[in-house]
Amino acid sequence: MGDPASPASGEQDFGTWVRPHWAAMSALARRLAGVSDWEDVLQESLSAAWRKRAQFDPHRGTPRNWLLAITADQAHKNRRRRRAAPLDGVEHAIPGNDAALSLDLERAIALLAPRQRLAVTLRYFLGLPVADVATVMGCAEGTAKSTLADARDRIRSLLGEDYR
Repeated sequence: MGDPASPASGEQDFGTWVRPHWAAMSALARRLAGVSDWEDVLQESLSAAWRKRAQFDPHRGTPRNWLLAITADQAHKNRRRRRAAPLDGVEHAIPGNDAALSLDLERAIALLAPRQRLAVTLRYFLGLPVADVATVMGCAEGTAKSTLADARDRIRSLLGEDYR
């Protein structure tokens, strides 16, 4: 088997290389594309990663971040094609006792700009550190922090005083 830090040329090696990151890719696709399209986004992401595997450079980032960036890009392309909102229901809502708050929060997140929605998903739903959020988004860490702050402000304004 090839170097575990880089995608090998064989399908079996590639599958072994992707497998540890599959859950994160799936979670990101579900959050960004929604129930009806997430599997298509995930398949397109896998296909794109296979086609671009020679471009992966372990000195520029981790396999997880590289694969998540591809998944985010495929979700963005899918969204442009479909022009649909990613909100599909409560199944992706924030865990907690207040179903109404979860649904309202999901609706607020769905109204964010795509870049803000990506940052929120990476940071708060996938638990990535801000540095990794910046890497996946292809921006500076300060830009990622600013994007997250803007997203939180927008969510607060959308939720209104009832949730403060």
